[in-house]
This record gives sequence, structure tokens and C-alpha cells, in this order.
Amino acid sequence: MEILYKSTRSNSEPVTASKAILKGLADDGGLFVPMQIPTLDVSLEKLADMTYQQVAYEVMKLFLTDFTEDELKSCINKAYDDKFDTEVIAPLTEAGNAYYLELYHGATIAFKDMALSILPHLLTTSAKKNHVKNEIVILTATSGDTGKAALAGFADVEGTRIIVFYPKNGVSPIQEKQMVTQKGANTHVVGIHGNFDDAQTGVKNLFGDAELAKELDAAGFQFSSANSINIGRLVPQIVYYVYSYAMLLGQDRIKNGEAVNVVVPTGNFGNILAAFYAKNMGIPIQKLICASNDNKVLFDFFASGKYDRNREFILTSSPSMDILISSNLERLIYRIAGDDPVKNAELMESLKTNGKYEITSDMRAKLQDFVGGYASEDECFAMIRELYEQYGYVIDTHTAVAAAAYKKYREETKDETKTIIASTASPYKFTRSVMKAIDKKYDSMEDFALVDELSKISNTDVPRAIEEIRTAPVLHDTVCEKEDMESVVKKFLGI
Repeated sequence: MEILYKSTRSNSEPVTASKAILKGLADDGGLFVPMQIPTLDVSLEKLADMTYQQVAYEVMKLFLTDFTEDELKSCINKAYDDKFDTEVIAPLTEAGNAYYLELYHGATIAFKDMALSILPHLLTTSAKKNHVKNEIVILTATSGDTGKAALAGFADVEGTRIIVFYPKNGVSPIQEKQMVTQKGANTHVVGIHGNFDDAQTGVKNLFGDAELAKELDAAGFQFSSANSINIGRLVPQIVYYVYSYAMLLGQDRIKNGEAVNVVVPTGNFGNILAAFYAKNMGIPIQKLICASNDNKVLFDFFASGKYDRNREFILTSSPSMDILISSNLERLIYRIAGDDPVKNAELMESLKTNGKYEITSDMRAKLQDFVGGYASEDECFAMIRELYEQYGYVIDTHTAVAAAAYKKYREETKDETKTIIASTASPYKFTRSVMKAIDKKYDSMEDFALVDELSKISNTDVPRAIEEIRTAPVLHDTVCEKEDMESVVKKFLGI
């Protein structure tokens, strides 16, 4: 069955998966969504006997129907190789009352590696399939993790360049060091004076600029996106929710068909949307618990049906979730609006113009799968300390948002359903916050001394990604105002 993709904002002509991946964003500013979500055509028992790579093929072949078997398997095998420090790619660790799905064993020790290891291969394959002659310029905004994972994925990939914008004072020291030390002749990193939403809005505006697109085309370039708005990011994320359920089944932790809950620390909404798609493919997921930090725009949305970004932007210890415009939520809004692009476009225009929108009661009734959760900074730190003291297991600050929100959910609902928590980053990426949560005495130590101390107390090896940046020189030092993003892009491209 061929799956085509259409925009969330108009009834424009549907496109193939490869064209949707290449474009990133639809011409009308909408996001590409599959016209239907396919059902898994392999039994859960069979999936339980498969490797990560094999599960990835069984899931992705259903969405990327214009890729041949050889093309797709080649992309998968190039992505999920020894860049990951564990053969199983995404292991499950039981701690307390949950199973932690560790999505941080890739090259940049964050869950973004799960999709950004494969996106460059999907993109270059898509370019060949569609006879693209232009050089592809990957334009990305990051709240910390996407940037480095995209840079690592695209570094020196032929026929591509990558430009990453990040909020200059809005990421952790290690996140920033990872980006500004990135090698690769085709890589560019820019700090902007502003927050992540400013960077993301700036990137969207560049994508939507028809005159700029003409200028680029004349110079032999075209934009594409590595942000989670690209369907080529979303589809690979579905895989690990299917895989984690199959792993629990294969390990006799659950019975076939037994429902599980999934908790996801959420910023841009792509990761939890992937779990929603997995549920719609046939994975028995009961509740999707959307965990927010102090920037709790999504928590308020699920509680009230009102999305309102008109609030203070708070910098927290979980910076990848410091987001007030959750771009991928648009895909869910479109779905609960009955796949109505006019209604969706109206709501998105209200968000752009007034900073808010409210969904109808009928739309709210279609959100029964979701539960909004929230955890404050103090609750997150307490959760890190509790898991370490009771189980010797160390989690990062983003995972702690999910774990703390889940703890409150269990206490309030008495729901004892077995639960998977998406563990989205290595504690080594946020060492200072993690170690301070465990014991305030660590706060006086310098960053890399803390790394070594974390290795000692958690009995884990320091990841390659951290070792590499200890002495790496800074290669990118461009900083600009948010209004100057276009001129910076043109300068890099020599236009």
C-alpha cells in the first residue's frame, strides 16, 4: 500500500515520502503527515525476536513506500552501526516502578541520534530518487540536542551543508562545547541572542521566504530541514516504541497484547507524537503521559484545551524542553480536527498572531490517549537523587521530568500499568545539574572533574562524545541577532 503525505494547512497535492523528506516543510508552511497511519504487518511475537535494525525496517517500510528494500536497508545499516555504544541500540533498564528506554547511546548521547543518524542517508537517497541537482542546505534550530546530532549526522556528507542556530545562553555548557567543536567542512554553528523559540521562528521564516528560495536556487542550493518537523525525523522515532514493547515481550516482562503506558519528557512534541503513531500502528499503549518542565505550555493545553504561549519563558536545567511553541503538536491538532487543513490553519494563524488558540470540545474528546504531566525543578532534582540512592541508577534532568511527572501520575491515579519512560539524554550531558541534585558538595568542582566523578559513582564509562570534547578546539564562534539570521546564511553560502 502506497503512503502519500499531505500538508496540515491546505488541500495541496499529496507527495511521496522522499519528496516530503526533501522539502522538510510544505510550501504553505504546514507539516507533512501520512494520509493514513499503516498497521504493522508482522506479529508482536516475531518482532520480539528481531534486532533493532530489523524492527526499523518492518516499521519504516510501511511509511517510506517509495524507497526500495535495498535503499531502506542500506540507510538503516549505515545509521545503526558502531556509532552506538551498545549492540541493542536502545536498551531498557528497570529502575523503581518503570522501564527506562535509554535513547542516548549514539554519537552525541541524546535521543536525537536515533533519528538523526539515519536522516542524512534518507535525505541523500531522496535527492537521488528525485534527480535533485542542487546542493542541499540543512537549516536547523536547536534547543541543545538536535543541533549536535544533526551536525554529527551531516558532517562531510557529500552534496549537503548544514547550518545550526542555537540560543547563545540557553543550552548547557557541554551541549554548547559539543556544537562549537564540530568538525566538517560543510558545518556551520551560530549562537543567536534570543531563546529557542526565536531561533525556530527565524528558521521557519527563512523556509517560507519565496524570494530567498529563488536566490538560493539560482546559486545552486535548496533548503531542507533536520528539525523534528521533517517527517524523516518522525518516522525513525516510531521504531523505538515498537522495539521497546517487543523487547518487554521477548523478555517475558509483559504478556502479548498487554497494554503499557509511555511517559515522554516533551518540548517540541515530536517524540511523544511518534509514540502516538506507534499506538495507532497496533502497539498496545494505554496512556501517553506528556511530561513538561516549568515551561508547562503543553501541561496547560491538555488540562484546558487552550494553547497559550503568552507567558514567561523560563530557563531550566532541562533546556531541550525550554520551548513555548511545540511545533509537532500541529500534526496532532490536524488529526483531532478530522484531518481538516482549514481548521488547523486557522488555529495556527491564531497562534502566530495572538500567541494562543483553543480547540473545540469535540477535538478535546479525541485526546483521551494523552495525559498532561508536570514536574518542577525541585521535583526533578529530588527524583534524580531518589533513583540514585535507591537503585544506583543515574538519569539526566530531562528524563527526571518524565520520572517525577510519572511518580505524581501513579500517586494520583493508582494506575499500576507497566510503564516505559523515554530516557532522552545521558546524564553526562548535564553533569553539573545531575551531580548537584545528587549532592550539593559537587557544585564546587569543574565540569570535567564532575564527569569523572559521575563515572565513578554510576559505575559507567565516560562516553566517547564527552572524551572527544575535553581538549577539542572551538571551531565555530559566530554569534548574531535574531534579525540577522538570513544574512548569516547568505554569508556562509557565499551568496
